[in-house]
Amino acid sequence: MMSAQQTQVPQQAPQVNRGIVKQVLSGDTIVIRGVPKGGPPPEKTLSFSLVTAPKLAKRVPNQNNDSQDEPYAWEAREFLRKKLIGQVVQFVVDKPPTSTREYATVYLGNEPNRENIVELMVKEGLVHVRADNVRSPSPELARLVELEEAAKAANKGRFSLGNPQDHVRNIKWSVDNVMNFVDKCEGKPLKAVIEHVRDGSTVRAFLLPDFVYVTLMMSGIRCPSHKLDSEGKPDLSVKVEFAEEARYFTEIRLLQQDVEIVLETVNNNNFVGSVHHPKGNIAEELLKAGLAHCVDWSIAKMKKSEADKLRQAEKLAKEKRLRIWKNWTPPPKMGEFLGTVVEVVNGDALMVKLPNGTVKKFFLAGIRPPREQAQPSNEDKQAEGNQRSKVKRPLYDIPWMFEAREFLRKKLIGKKVNVVVDYVQPARDSLPEKTCCTVTISNVNVAEAMVSKGLATVVRYRQNDDQRASAYDSLLSAENKAIKGNKGVYAKKDIPVHRVNDICGDPVKAKNLLPHIMRSSRIEALVEFVVNGSRLRLYLPRDSHLITFLLSGIEVRNLGKDDGPNTEEAALAFTREKCMQKEVEIQVENTDRNGNFIGWLWIDNVNLSVALVEAGLARIHFSGESSKYAKDLNNAKNTAKANGLWKFTEKEEQTDIIEEDKTIERRVDYKKVLVVEVNELTFSCQYAAQESKLKALQEKIIQEMAANPPLPGAYVPKKGDTCAAKYPVDDMWYRAKIEKVAGSKVTVVYMDYGNKAEIQSVQCAALPSSFVSDKPYAQQYTLAFVTLPPDVEDKKIAIAQFQHDAKDRQLLLNIEYSDKSTTYVTLCTPDTNEDIGKLLVAEGHVLVAKRREKRFEKIMKEYQEAEDKAKNARLNMWVYGDVREDEDKEFGMGR
Repeated sequence: MMSAQQTQVPQQAPQVNRGIVKQVLSGDTIVIRGVPKGGPPPEKTLSFSLVTAPKLAKRVPNQNNDSQDEPYAWEAREFLRKKLIGQVVQFVVDKPPTSTREYATVYLGNEPNRENIVELMVKEGLVHVRADNVRSPSPELARLVELEEAAKAANKGRFSLGNPQDHVRNIKWSVDNVMNFVDKCEGKPLKAVIEHVRDGSTVRAFLLPDFVYVTLMMSGIRCPSHKLDSEGKPDLSVKVEFAEEARYFTEIRLLQQDVEIVLETVNNNNFVGSVHHPKGNIAEELLKAGLAHCVDWSIAKMKKSEADKLRQAEKLAKEKRLRIWKNWTPPPKMGEFLGTVVEVVNGDALMVKLPNGTVKKFFLAGIRPPREQAQPSNEDKQAEGNQRSKVKRPLYDIPWMFEAREFLRKKLIGKKVNVVVDYVQPARDSLPEKTCCTVTISNVNVAEAMVSKGLATVVRYRQNDDQRASAYDSLLSAENKAIKGNKGVYAKKDIPVHRVNDICGDPVKAKNLLPHIMRSSRIEALVEFVVNGSRLRLYLPRDSHLITFLLSGIEVRNLGKDDGPNTEEAALAFTREKCMQKEVEIQVENTDRNGNFIGWLWIDNVNLSVALVEAGLARIHFSGESSKYAKDLNNAKNTAKANGLWKFTEKEEQTDIIEEDKTIERRVDYKKVLVVEVNELTFSCQYAAQESKLKALQEKIIQEMAANPPLPGAYVPKKGDTCAAKYPVDDMWYRAKIEKVAGSKVTVVYMDYGNKAEIQSVQCAALPSSFVSDKPYAQQYTLAFVTLPPDVEDKKIAIAQFQHDAKDRQLLLNIEYSDKSTTYVTLCTPDTNEDIGKLLVAEGHVLVAKRREKRFEKIMKEYQEAEDKAKNARLNMWVYGDVREDEDKEFGMGR
């Protein structure tokens, strides 16, 4: 039988574990985490065996009984933190059967040179050995007691001879005036230790050496985070994607690390600033990892170089679609243009002439012009008296609006600028589409310059909205400077007031002002608006007058020929380009009965009246022949003739006959046409006299396209382009204008025939330049004196009947009248001379549209008689009685 000694199991060596020190809670307690394996590893809190450290102060939220450090508590914690944070340690756990806590002996390094951390703390005199009431100490405890006695003898740590209270921190758990504290720091880096990571972008820290405890939100970024519960702790019951990953990312890099903090601003009594670790800016690293997004309001408080780094880091994460950007879609690429500014529109938009001659409106991205101030009180309104009925002129009545416009006008009018399109704001409600851009001149951002002077405010975009100004951070920074400097719209005094005397269209005021203006030979003026080639609205800065000004000595009007140039439009374009929003000089001679001033205008010492005549855009009025500038006007006329620019005939240069005398009789001049397309009562036709020209042109197009067939896909159709397009029915090439582009489908109008078709983009090609100059041979007109019936079915029948009577027929056309965009005509059959419109009325298909001009009395009587007969005979739409009766009664539309 074996003895008891023989059956005894030998004692096993204690198990050695490994971990990384995450946090030091005190001089005798640490938090370790395991080796990472795809996510936040498990954590364990260990207290050192056989020793006790001085207790650190604790803050009790919402109470005034915060505790204080025990002497040397901070030194013990700091010694251990600097020794162990982030280090891999070995530890042996001691679990006495009656213990409720987990104790361990911790080692740094590997055998045989590993360092016993518990013994080290005792040796430095920073912890107390728990040897009281121990009768038979273990070898480990005896070793610690021996080390403690040596520390006492050497006056180390707690055993030093100084006053223990000198080793107690005076902690400032809160700051009374956080903004004042930020200002005192003056943006200088402060040494700090991160004590807690609440979420990826929010930490708590001690600012050293004064031990100011702060909650810090990182400038320029925001990480996904959980909402806080009633106790101010993250509510983990609701999962927030990437919130824990972001917190862990920051925690392993910053928790209990020595950092530098730059305080920049405050938010809800929390500090906002940048955290700089020796290895870099944590905010930038979070952005690169796709665990944060940029925040506009706080990034604006940073230095531009730092803000640019954050934006670039966010951009890289977006392009890689990391984490929070996994579903990010890049914004569409926009264009870049060079152009000349021809007009400034109220401080937030520019009219820019592009190299191809077109003028386009661009809005300055990211800013708004000055706005109207808050409405005055009732007392202020009563004090204004008759000012209530005053017409609002935003440019002069809204403070700083005029200054904003003037700043841009003086800097940009007539100057070349670079335009980068940032985004296009789609049309909404009653607002049109807006092309928003960053405009620069000599590398200066125009919008930023305006904001810095307080002449505009910055738009607040939705967070993570890519549709924003490309230099948005610079705009926000400029706005902060303007606010601090009380500039422009942020000024608290010296608000500009413009008391403008508007004399436009007021004959009495104009007559009273005339002698005063005529005293000066020339007066400085600013062109506010160009009505037409010879009529302008001027601002006289000397006396703050607004006047309407007519050019003396000339007359600008359309030639009135179907195939002639539109001199009115050309003269308007000429005068706008020369004068719009530019400083000029005027000499006033008189006023007219409508309160308009008449005189001469010079731009850069060039007489505008003379310049218009020289360009062939105005003829000399009889008053110009007797003026002191008659010689200049006649020389300009001769120059225009010599250059082939003079299009006026001698008859047209005679004094105008009064309109009533010219139009007292209806003009009848029938032209033979072929109606090729009908759309309701509007139709397209070709003049018979141009048939041979059209035929020759079409044959040349067919020959050219056959000899040089276009390469499929080489031409990219664009809306508004003139191109060559195949007609689906005969597969032949024709001249066309692109009306709409939708993917590979293109809607075109065949400009010489008036019809439309939807074709494939490969059926379009570039039109050879030799075929571009000819004007469209299909002219569009609308049937005069008639309108369609209100009923839908009656309308369909009327349109079908008109198509039957007119389409693909040779008819006689007479122009009757026109408005701004439409020319109205009558059509007659060449053999029977029947009026197509009157025939439709007589058959009860269309209604009569009354004209009250004297010259139309006879034909209107004929049309009305035809309608009465159709109505009495109950033909077509009149079958159930008067179709206008209900409409007249309900809406009061007398006919």
